[in-house]
Amino acid sequence: MIVRLMGEGQLDVAEEDLSSLNALDAELEAAIESGDETAFRAALHALLDNVRKVGKALPADSLEPSELILPPADAHIDEVRSMLGDEGLIPD
Repeated sequence: MIVRLMGEGQLDVAEEDLSSLNALDAELEAAIESGDETAFRAALHALLDNVRKVGKALPADSLEPSELILPPADAHIDEVRSMLGDEGLIPD
């Protein structure tokens, strides 16, 4: 799956890594629902850090369409809330 990290670039994430990312996505959703800014910030950074860890960066001039777009690390809680779908940021 091609994932775009806004402001950073694209990474290719293997299907087998999505379940661990979904667990972090669920923590992010819970933090947003609670309105806890500290928990939100920690959860967002954990999700993005893990995407960077498991993903393989695509060249900057790659023209691959992104299947998933994740917010930047400094995104506001309301911005990320508006990006959530029925399954969070990362579909199950």
